Amino acid sequence: MFRVTRPGGHVLINVAAMKILRGDHSVLSHELRRYTTAMLAQIVTSAGFSIERITHTNATLFLPLLALRTLHRSRGLASEADAQREISIPGAPVNAMLSAALYVESLWLRWFSSPVGSSLLCLARKPTS
Repeated sequence: MFRVTRPGGHVLINVAAMKILRGDHSVLSHELRRYTTAMLAQIVTSAGFSIERITHTNATLFLPLLALRTLHRSRGLASEADAQREISIPGAPVNAMLSAALYVESLWLRWFSSPVGSSLLCLARKPTS
């Protein structure tokens, strides 16, 4: 990414976060790792970028995800074929509620960073020189 980003240009990186949230979804997405803030920051800066912002996202869903994915790990992770329900769209009322919660979170994240969440979002910039 560093090579193809123009000087002064930005990259937006979104990765899975928090190893404790590994579950059936991880199987389906062929997830290799979940990142910590420090781990992602080190990778991004060692590539030559400067970090402008890094935060967890999907914090609103953290507790339900933690409970669900703890259950997944305790019973053993599903096979890829059985994990398909992890990407199904919930019924309209549930989907609307979750969308509204994540919208409110997006407003909050404009001003504050989140210490927990299922994803890490990093805005980084390539130096101009």
